Amino acid sequence: MKILLVEDHLELSKSIASYLTQEHYLCEVATTFDEAREKLILFTYDCVLLDIMLPDGNGINLLKLLRKDGVESSVIIISAQNALDFKLTGLSEGADDYITKPFPLPELHARIKAIMRRRNPHKNNVLTFLDLTADLESMECRVQGRLLHLTRKETNLLLYFINNKGRMLTRQAIAAHLWGDYTDNLDSVDFVYQHVKNLRKKITDAGGTDYISTVYGLGYKLNAAE
Repeated sequence: MKILLVEDHLELSKSIASYLTQEHYLCEVATTFDEAREKLILFTYDCVLLDIMLPDGNGINLLKLLRKDGVESSVIIISAQNALDFKLTGLSEGADDYITKPFPLPELHARIKAIMRRRNPHKNNVLTFLDLTADLESMECRVQGRLLHLTRKETNLLLYFINNKGRMLTRQAIAAHLWGDYTDNLDSVDFVYQHVKNLRKKITDAGGTDYISTVYGLGYKLNAAE
């Protein structure tokens, strides 16, 4: 799950981003109105955590633009403004929730999960592809029932493959999914090869079938073995 945190308080943004990363989210940070606007134009996010008071603009105006552009990301306003008028304005402009600073990080996490459940009420918490399974709550992945000892990046990579089974995924797309837009300025994303190689080896070492095929010169695809 990909989250954009729009927050200009550096210590708070660092704390929130670190916590959410530990909870297996991909969290990107924007500290200004313009930076957030650019990211929302270029990238897709499942959820936006939006501060109201930004150094170069107002978060409510950003929310209006977001909804005007048809962006379907969930939005949680995080603000020190506790007045009822602010809450009503934010919710009426399309925010899904409003949480007042300061707040416990586990509460923020619970609100994120609640919103995603409401948006996907019938979503199964276990992804499957043939004999591969991935539990989205425990983040445990198994092949033929045997637990795979994966790193966080390998786990997210396997989830990405299962969610896009049958589709060709470029190395650039994989890099952007796992590391966010920080890969924009990299000259090469060849490091993706090593992560894919490690994942394939761990699956086969556990007795599973390597369903990940290489599309030479382009990327990779998760397919049933022919």
